[in-house]
Amino acid sequence: MADFGATELEAFRAEARTWLEGNFPPSMKGRTDIANSEAPVPVEGDYKLWKERMGAKGWGVPTWPAQYGGGGLSPAEARVLREEMAKIGAWNPIGGMGVMMFGPTLLEYGTEAQKQRHIPPIVRGELRWCQGYSEPGSGSDLASLQTKAEDKGDYFLVNGSKIWTSGAQYADWCFCLTRTDPTKKHEGISFLLIDMKTPGVEPRPILLISGSSPFCETFFTDVKVPKENLVGPLNGGWTVGKRLLQHERNGLSGGGDGRPRHDPRVVRETAKKYFGLDETGRLANSDFRTRLTQHDMDAKAYALTIQRVALEGKSANGPSAATSIMKNANSKIGTDHCELMVEAMGQQGLGWGGEDFTADERAAQRAYLRIKSSTIAGGSYEIQNNIISKRILGLPDTNKHTY
Repeated sequence: MADFGATELEAFRAEARTWLEGNFPPSMKGRTDIANSEAPVPVEGDYKLWKERMGAKGWGVPTWPAQYGGGGLSPAEARVLREEMAKIGAWNPIGGMGVMMFGPTLLEYGTEAQKQRHIPPIVRGELRWCQGYSEPGSGSDLASLQTKAEDKGDYFLVNGSKIWTSGAQYADWCFCLTRTDPTKKHEGISFLLIDMKTPGVEPRPILLISGSSPFCETFFTDVKVPKENLVGPLNGGWTVGKRLLQHERNGLSGGGDGRPRHDPRVVRETAKKYFGLDETGRLANSDFRTRLTQHDMDAKAYALTIQRVALEGKSANGPSAATSIMKNANSKIGTDHCELMVEAMGQQGLGWGGEDFTADERAAQRAYLRIKSSTIAGGSYEIQNNIISKRILGLPDTNKHTY
């Protein structure tokens, strides 16, 4: 990747602006229904066109190596690209767990053959990936997992189950932690890639309180996995798995693309609509106004931090344990955002269905219920605090149940 100076960076800005103007379909501007959808959206029309163009350019994963189809850009160039996309309301159509979690991990730990096979389809947004980590009896103590992979010569035979497998019902592939040595805990885990079309793989969606089913129980019954799908050394999956979690937390915190996930301006405009303004032109509810101001300050400070991380933190070593701090901060800001949205709407923010509630009001209630899981997904708030205390502050390790 090139590390350009100011002059070269401005030249790249002009190049990016010209390319975006000629390739981003105006009809895709502001299509948050596609950009934020948990379920697959039909890839057709201008959405298909935009996805194909970004995939071919490699700018959906701008800093990934060009040899695998990535953009090959420097962190500074990637920042410029994000800025130019934001100016015209463009959004990245290439995403998911393949981009946020698995791809960066495979680039570090995969064989050349594995990279050549799996990275290009991720770059083009052609396949969906899901994560096989947590089990009914192995959540915070992930290393106690029991899904086993038995060595059968030229393949592993996988039996067991996973839970909270996000998007498993839609996924093409699963990156999965399995037990290959029952006599050891952390040192007996291997990282396998499982084709979700393999006989014996059965995802069962879980209906959440928010009304959606983004998670699944996933059952593996005598699933044959070729030996070539082992990432990293046999029984070395714990190291690979932990690294992937750092990439996940980086993505969940917004550090993956250098932007926050929640905009306080949306809350402010909503509050104006429902509370109204007092004689001085401020929100009529003074207590809410104070808490919204604090939320705005927190969000702005966080946004500046992740922009700095995106610009300076893309070292050869990648994400660090600091992602645990960012993940916790982001989950708090997201929770505050959704709670304030519902509160601003008053009783209208409690709507679930029917003509008495608008689409925005129903969406606010569902987002409020869904956001609660952000303090658990990717490792709970408490787990992140354990990592922070051990890996960053150097405090004694009194709790072994850490990712």
